[in-house]
Amino acid sequence: MVQAYILIQTKVGKAREVAVEIRAITGVVRVDAVTGPYDVVALAEARTINDLGQMIVGSVQRVPAITRTLTCSVASL
Repeated sequence: MVQAYILIQTKVGKAREVAVEIRAITGVVRVDAVTGPYDVVALAEARTINDLGQMIVGSVQRVPAITRTLTCSVASL
């Protein structure tokens, strides 16, 4: 299982709407609204890195009010 944090910027006033839509995506474990340069942070997991990438590109980035994402893969140190 691979995991990644997805840092999400949204259109002004759309963070709550984006968070609700992101929560409904299969593989998303947690979604939080945050302050700072990003509006929403999601923790996602998938069987493989390719599956994770497909989820992010095919589902997360298709949410209309998202303006930018940054994906941070979780590493075991």
